[in-house]
Amino acid sequence: MYLWLVFVQFITQFTIREYSMRALGWLKSVGLITAASIAAFPFIFYSKIAQSQSSVSVHLTMGNPSNAIINSNYPTNYLLVKPQYALSYNNNTRIPNWVSWQLNSSWLGSTPRQDDFRRDTTLPSTWYGVSGSDYTGSGFDRGHMTPSADRTNTVSSNSSTFLMTNMIPQAPDNNQGPWANLENYSRTLVSQGKELYVVSGSYGTCGTGSNGSKCSFNGITVPARTWKVIVVLDNPGSGAGGVTTLTRVIAIDMPNSQGIRSIPWQNYRTTVDSIEQKTGYNLLSSVASSTQTVIEAKVDNQ
Repeated sequence: MYLWLVFVQFITQFTIREYSMRALGWLKSVGLITAASIAAFPFIFYSKIAQSQSSVSVHLTMGNPSNAIINSNYPTNYLLVKPQYALSYNNNTRIPNWVSWQLNSSWLGSTPRQDDFRRDTTLPSTWYGVSGSDYTGSGFDRGHMTPSADRTNTVSSNSSTFLMTNMIPQAPDNNQGPWANLENYSRTLVSQGKELYVVSGSYGTCGTGSNGSKCSFNGITVPARTWKVIVVLDNPGSGAGGVTTLTRVIAIDMPNSQGIRSIPWQNYRTTVDSIEQKTGYNLLSSVASSTQTVIEAKVDNQ
């Protein structure tokens, strides 16, 4: 299984076009495909890559934004796959690069918040494990990426969200203001029968918390910005193949600072393209490229 995960992550580091063209050249040279097959090949190949990502984890249905890999030789882009979410961890910054998760009605229930902030013992043993107490006195919240309230179906699901690999230092006004309001809105969409695929993270350095501006504390980088992308599927279970040019995609990019608690999350809407440009990630890589071109350039207005 490990070798298969490595293969999937390796092959997705190359563009679909590059691999398609190489393969087409070889197939044409040995006369194995017809002209009609040539036209269809890139789409077939693309579909296989999307299936490979989702087979690694349902939370990677829309893709692996940074081609993170389960290999401790890649400490700044280390893939952690949990039953409740998937993430790319950065051992240099001691926060996740991004966290990705599926959200539908099956993940929601009546389990109370566990509040058991703790080290993630699944990290390589030689790495520093951030603990909940490392944030004490910093002026920043232990800010969930996958929210506690998105995992209320079981105690173990909710507890998983309190692992510190799921946290970034968030300014209280960011975390408890527009960020929390967007989380609540997301669950409202699920109550309407939607299925969401969410990826969130941060970029930049230095944010402003309740104790003023900081760039780091206890070796933990404080990001300057927080971002989130939400793919809203009207037909749960349709996966990346169900994303069309009409699919709603919400992208937000907000400052990790005080003074924004009362600002509506809608004020921070942007494009997926903009977030990708600032982070270097390919956020919806399992979606057909022609569809990506359209939906990633739009600013949500609903």
